[in-house]
Amino acid sequence: MPSLLLKRDLKRIAKASGATILSTLANLEGEETFETSMLGQAEEVVQERICDDELILVKNTKARTSASIILRGANDFMCDEMERSIHDALCVVRRVLESKSVVPGGGAVEAALSIYLENYATSMGSREQLAIAEFARSLLVIPNTLAVNAAQDSTDLVAKLRAFHNEAQVNPERKNLKWIGLDLVNGKPRDNKQAGVFEPTIVKVKSLKFATEAAITILRIDDLIKLHPESKDDKHGGYEDAVHSGALDD
Repeated sequence: MPSLLLKRDLKRIAKASGATILSTLANLEGEETFETSMLGQAEEVVQERICDDELILVKNTKARTSASIILRGANDFMCDEMERSIHDALCVVRRVLESKSVVPGGGAVEAALSIYLENYATSMGSREQLAIAEFARSLLVIPNTLAVNAAQDSTDLVAKLRAFHNEAQVNPERKNLKWIGLDLVNGKPRDNKQAGVFEPTIVKVKSLKFATEAAITILRIDDLIKLHPESKDDKHGGYEDAVHSGALDD
């Protein structure tokens, strides 16, 4: 057995096998007791050597199905990069399972919301119209940034994207255009549903929610305290100031 077993690994084994973690065998009276109900079950527990590491493999656990991913690489740096990629992919899958729905990526959601809010702002007869219009304009930062980072013409791409989503909202016969997003490889809009470019709905909702709350917090600030730079103790303010002032000419 390994000399050091991480607590998180111990919890995973217990969760998968149905075991209960005990910190001590002593009961309240100080006597050592043990109950078989605390044990977990697995078909096989073996020790195998993989590369330079000795690993304990727990196979076919009874309580829950679990799996481990073994990454192989030329060096530690490559393995670390693969681990981060796998972690990000698993997090995306978890978010999709949590929200149970997806939305098209490539700036499609932001463009559609921007068009909808612009049209909604025109129906307002008060000063709220300005706030809604500015919020709609701010949503275009995402597709603009995507285009700029891909070295594409953001002005042209975002304009075409907005035109597609405007057509999807005003023309019921062309609702399929709501799936249009940016193709940053070829530099043109495309149907991201057919291309398989999706984002978990919960991620998009939370990002918009957090950004809105941050903007509200900043807008609530109605006072500023300005700190003036500290005065220098030196009479001439340092060597450079002394040279310019002529204090070193004597």
